[in-house]
Amino acid sequence: MGAMTLSACTMAPTYERGILPVPGQFPAEALSVSAETQAQTLAWRQVFLDPRLQAVIAQSLDNNRDLRVAVLNVERTRQQYRIQRAGLLPGVNAGLSGTRGDTGQVDTSGNPVGETEVYSATIGAAWEIDLFGRVRSLSQAAQGTYFAAGENRKAAQISLISAVASTWLTLAADQEQLRLSRETLRSREESLDLTQRRFDAGASDQLALRQAQVLTEQARGDVALLSALVQQDQNALRLLVGADVAAENLPDAFPDRAVLADLPVGVPSEVLLKRPDVLSAEYNLKAANANIGAARAAFFPSISLTGSVGKASTDLGQLFDGTDTWTFSPSISVPIFAGGANRANLGVANASRDIALAQYEQAIQSAFRDVSDQLATRSTIDERLAAQTRVVEAAADSNALAQARFTQGVDSRLTLVDAERTSYGAQQQLISIRLVRAVNLVNLYAALGGGFE
Repeated sequence: MGAMTLSACTMAPTYERGILPVPGQFPAEALSVSAETQAQTLAWRQVFLDPRLQAVIAQSLDNNRDLRVAVLNVERTRQQYRIQRAGLLPGVNAGLSGTRGDTGQVDTSGNPVGETEVYSATIGAAWEIDLFGRVRSLSQAAQGTYFAAGENRKAAQISLISAVASTWLTLAADQEQLRLSRETLRSREESLDLTQRRFDAGASDQLALRQAQVLTEQARGDVALLSALVQQDQNALRLLVGADVAAENLPDAFPDRAVLADLPVGVPSEVLLKRPDVLSAEYNLKAANANIGAARAAFFPSISLTGSVGKASTDLGQLFDGTDTWTFSPSISVPIFAGGANRANLGVANASRDIALAQYEQAIQSAFRDVSDQLATRSTIDERLAAQTRVVEAAADSNALAQARFTQGVDSRLTLVDAERTSYGAQQQLISIRLVRAVNLVNLYAALGGGFE
């Protein structure tokens, strides 16, 4: 009973989570109101609202190869943990052996008597009494690695969901930009045709014709560029999904409400410590802490018990009716001199723990920055979007007025060209800001540790 009690102990340092190496609140200018429901508790289907986007995300979770690797890594570390944990239990094995030989000896009459024939069947067991927790420490280290792999799998899934959503939204924005460019090209081709006829009739000069040609070819170049970007977006989405995406699940224009706009955000201590990458770093720290216990235990004696029971006979057919046999072999190994290897192993374990601690703190700081950056964008993006919407409206009115004044001969062609460029650029910028707003919500959801189911 005493040995079993001791074996439940380890020589690993007591694990204590330190103070968060980040401020107690997110930046005040970007702080969102806390709510009982936190972003990391929301299933991704509650955040990504467009049915087409939901279908694409679900398809990616089934087919993405990187996610498959992450899942298989979890299974591999789980089996490694089971192997290490098996060391806590006695190993039992059964054996059947037989020997037959001839020494060449003869009796006084010359008859051979050197033939020998022995058969045995045994069941044996071996067990290391874990007095100083070496085996248990190794088991705890393997468990930490297993849990870390599980969190890495969660992080991989969240990253995949975020990447798929961002790529799908980028495709939607580029589709919207392409539609705008095609409409602009069609309008400018009509204007160029009209200007060409006026030039041929002597009612317009060559400068006006060249200006119309410049605007038309610029729009044609935009259409060509955006057509390539749309194709590249589709290729990127196909790679993330791991299969072809059905045409009905691809966006044809930028959706108005594809992502939940009001994501609840809490305080750092509630948010950051639940992120999978931070949890993975903490499990790695716990594993490194347990390895110190194993390194310390190496300085102390190890006790092993081995034994077996069985039967032995000179006749295979009578084996289980033969003589009873048993062995019991306790052993103790006391480290005396190893050339400093044990002390060096302890130094390695301590250094590894310190490295894991620094990585854990760095993971927290990186998570804090991720959330803070997204909150900073979130705090101003609606204002930017509203301002750009007003710019588009004003630019459209300005373009209409410039067109009317040009038709009446009040203003020159140059004024109209400038108004058209301004209106076109304002609409392009509005689409870009809408994309920034949607992707910001996606990134904020991922930064808060949401997305895993």
